[in-house]
Amino acid sequence: MSTSDRVLRAITDDGAFRVIAAITTETVRAAIASQPAGPTNARPYGELLTGAVLVREAMAPDLRVQVVLRGEGGRGSLVADSHPDGKTRGLVNFGQGAEPIRLGQGALVQVMRTMPNRSLHEGIVAVPEGGGVSGALMAYLAESEQVASVIAVSTLFDGSELLAAGGFMVQLLPEVERGPLMIMTTRLEDFQLDDFLRAGMTSEQLLAELLHGMEWARVGESTVAFDCTCSQLKVLTSLATIDRKEIADMVSGGEPLEISCDYCGKKYEVRPAELTALLATS
Repeated sequence: MSTSDRVLRAITDDGAFRVIAAITTETVRAAIASQPAGPTNARPYGELLTGAVLVREAMAPDLRVQVVLRGEGGRGSLVADSHPDGKTRGLVNFGQGAEPIRLGQGALVQVMRTMPNRSLHEGIVAVPEGGGVSGALMAYLAESEQVASVIAVSTLFDGSELLAAGGFMVQLLPEVERGPLMIMTTRLEDFQLDDFLRAGMTSEQLLAELLHGMEWARVGESTVAFDCTCSQLKVLTSLATIDRKEIADMVSGGEPLEISCDYCGKKYEVRPAELTALLATS
């Protein structure tokens, strides 16, 4: 999995802030190309992919995190799936009539992350009006995780071409004092992420800008890339869960079964002999 996209984690020496900076341009570009996002949904979809990476790096860097944005009225959803090895993928699920997925009143953000004991931690909160993807993720962290954070994610386009994607998260730690908090608050009020993405900044440069004038140390670094976890074995495992009669009907057709991965579009062929084997073991 080769990539130029990197995520950096840092903490200030006074224990006031944890900061994560990510440039995800190549990851988002490939993910958008794998889905029928369309011009309207490509922007929030790309931002959600970056946001899922930031949430995983902050809350569970060694575990899997999936973030779902459900459009207002339950019409359509965007899914971002971030894995600890850096593999990142997603889905664009349209509502009726392939309408744009709207994040207005009634939209929800759902975050699922695996725990060390393999159980699933899940939280669902309402998307703040006008908050977009960044606001949705901040609302989740504040309401479900009780973590005070500032998140900004962005995608820059020239027409349908993605120019840059990235984002950052600043978390307030228990040791934060009034002075550093006021400094960081003022800085973030004037911090224009789009300008830094447009200038082609790296993750290192973005991190340095966020922490300018502060003493800090880098505590983590990772790479991310669009990649999928699908496989022939997973396809066969999924088929083994369906009704035996349906499998028998597929076998009787005598033709190979072609299945495409919803995430990456890769096609898998399942031969009649493999389907017959499923009947013997199911």
